[in-house]
Amino acid sequence: MFKKTLRTALAATAAVLTVSLAACSSTGGAPRGNGGGDGGGTVDTPRYVMSMVSHGAPGDTFWDLVRKGAEDAAQKDNIELRYSSDPEAPNQASLVQSAIDSQVDGIAVTMPTADAIGPTAKKAVAAGIPVVGLNAGMEQYEKFGMSGFFGQEEGVAGQKAGERLKQEGAKKVLCVIHEQGNQSQEDRCAGVKKGQGGTVETLYVNGKDLTSVQSTIKSKLAQDTSIDWVMGLVTPVSLVAVDAAKEAGRTPGDDLRIGTFDTNAELVPAVKNGSIDFAVDQQPYLQGYMAIDALWLAKRNGTTVGGGRPVYTGPSFVDKSNIDTIADAAKEGLR
Repeated sequence: MFKKTLRTALAATAAVLTVSLAACSSTGGAPRGNGGGDGGGTVDTPRYVMSMVSHGAPGDTFWDLVRKGAEDAAQKDNIELRYSSDPEAPNQASLVQSAIDSQVDGIAVTMPTADAIGPTAKKAVAAGIPVVGLNAGMEQYEKFGMSGFFGQEEGVAGQKAGERLKQEGAKKVLCVIHEQGNQSQEDRCAGVKKGQGGTVETLYVNGKDLTSVQSTIKSKLAQDTSIDWVMGLVTPVSLVAVDAAKEAGRTPGDDLRIGTFDTNAELVPAVKNGSIDFAVDQQPYLQGYMAIDALWLAKRNGTTVGGGRPVYTGPSFVDKSNIDTIADAAKEGLR
């Protein structure tokens, strides 16, 4: 039922927009689906080439969802999608420059470190290439001339999570940042502290090495037994925190509770069995889908989706009360 509802909603959104108005390498691996290769899409419009450049690290399931959304939009819109990613800001900026040099028809880009990536994105705008932002960089995308942004306001999302922690009686929260230098993650933890109003400690880990993440969290929990909540900023880290807690002699869902940002298929059983209490969902699939669809619309009729203002895809909460409504979609890679 949820899959049908989501597909209907996306189709309706695309129809309304049409009436009223797109791995850590230079390629990011071979794109999946018709949107990234030969065969065209489902509309009778010119074949465009669009690039999506993210800061996603290899193996991060969050970016699989973003990419799938982009590919589905590309297939629908008869677009050749070129997806690439690199978690290092200078390398990501180089990927944007490569897209400019290739004279693509549009670029969608994330900006976790806006001052390092934004100037290159601005060069694309100056070259007449439509550019939109997604996921990271909402506060600064306008500064670099981008025509739109798709995502959530990270400080607000963090504050909502913090308010929920306060309601749950959290006394000491460990907020785990897995990408140092990523302003979006700093904003989330700052928001958690603002909303919770109590003790929130930040722990930095290397999100590209989950074995190291588990060891670091385990050591922290064993050292400080006063921590009663862990907030991970991405689901793989939060799932690792469950194992780390057990190794530290803590019981997830009992004397230690764990929350997360973002969702994936592995989150569903963790929420159902109580090892993770809730997730703050920003709908990465929708971010990827809408970013590419917006670029297609910009090429077709010059329309700016959202009037140049951010289009919010979150935040919302996923917990035991509604996890069944997204379970099928999560299996299919839509949530």
